[in-house]
Amino acid sequence: MSQSYSELPNSTATAANGVDYAYRDTGGYAAEVPLVLLQHFRGNLDYWDPALVDELARSRRVITFDNAGVGGSSGVTPDTIEQMARDAIAFTTALGLSRIDLLGFSIGSFVAQELALAAPPWSGTWSWPRRRRGARRACTAGHPT
Repeated sequence: MSQSYSELPNSTATAANGVDYAYRDTGGYAAEVPLVLLQHFRGNLDYWDPALVDELARSRRVITFDNAGVGGSSGVTPDTIEQMARDAIAFTTALGLSRIDLLGFSIGSFVAQELALAAPPWSGTWSWPRRRRGARRACTAGHPT
């Protein structure tokens, strides 16, 4: 990795839901599954600690993004965990990702759990309310209320 996370420019991906998602993509680009980081409520790309992202990116591809209505992303801020998960699905689909690992912080941990429960059959579509396990790994930080 040649550039620190804090020095990376923001990119934008337009999803099928009409939202332009701001994101940063760093680290190794081997055939491995990328790690998608899910931020706390109203947290944006600049809330991630560059030291953490840089360390994670030493050995793998790491993607961070602003959810709908937050930071540099367009759209309306979701008011449910399920909608935040649907937005994460829209974003990862816009990037063409078929498999992901997740790391969620605070409310992002609840979004990661929702994604793990509603994970796709890896055919490009996700399913609700059917609960299928499909996220390869989900690491969450936070506690239930």
